[in-house]
Amino acid sequence: MTKDETSDAAKFDLEGRTGSFGERIIGFAKRIPLNAVTMPLIGQLVRAATSIGANYCEANDADSKKDFRFKIGLCRREAKETKHWLRMVVAAEPQLREEARTLWQEAKELNLIFGSIRRKVS
Repeated sequence: MTKDETSDAAKFDLEGRTGSFGERIIGFAKRIPLNAVTMPLIGQLVRAATSIGANYCEANDADSKKDFRFKIGLCRREAKETKHWLRMVVAAEPQLREEARTLWQEAKELNLIFGSIRRKVS
């Protein structure tokens, strides 16, 4: 497999991709300065971002199409919520904007991917 093929395969390994995303969010959260404003934001961000992968694992073990569709919908909503919390972290700590932007973009892509999957499952 070439480097490009390996990269493409990783792009479509959603379990790995969502897990890696959660790990990146945890690393980012550890670098956010702690204060009265950021403490609740950090918790919300970590919960939302790490829930994407957990819900995707549950979706893959769904007992029915309806259950799968529901859990994929949860993945989509958690990705959207992650974007919101990243925005709030940047509002509280503007110096984190560039790092948050990369994570926000990944959350946006995950949101779009899960939205597409949900629409395709009837």
